Amino acid sequence: MKKIVLVVVFAFFGMNVNAQEQLIKNKKVEVEVNGVCDMCKKRIEKAAYSVKGVKSAVWHAEDQDIHLIIDETKCTVLDVEKAIAKVGHDTKDIKATDEQYAKIHGCCKYRTDEVH
Repeated sequence: MKKIVLVVVFAFFGMNVNAQEQLIKNKKVEVEVNGVCDMCKKRIEKAAYSVKGVKSAVWHAEDQDIHLIIDETKCTVLDVEKAIAKVGHDTKDIKATDEQYAKIHGCCKYRTDEVH
């Protein structure tokens, strides 16, 4: 009986330690981000890196997405999306305000519903 109790106790602690390690590990995420050119790429990646906990940020114009590695104990994907929207780029969940969008360079305008 004591052996069974010990096995159950060690199994519980083993799962608990494993769960805590998973919170510390970095998470890979892809997020849709609208943009056009290399200036957009620099602006989007710089905004992502401004968020504490972002380990890697690479935006791909052809796919209109950013590949992130984030430390989930320090930030969320939503934190990164908010930072990107503040510099004028729409993401899947957060849209840049008209004021924020108006500040980006003319060649970076990606919204198709506007007349230039």
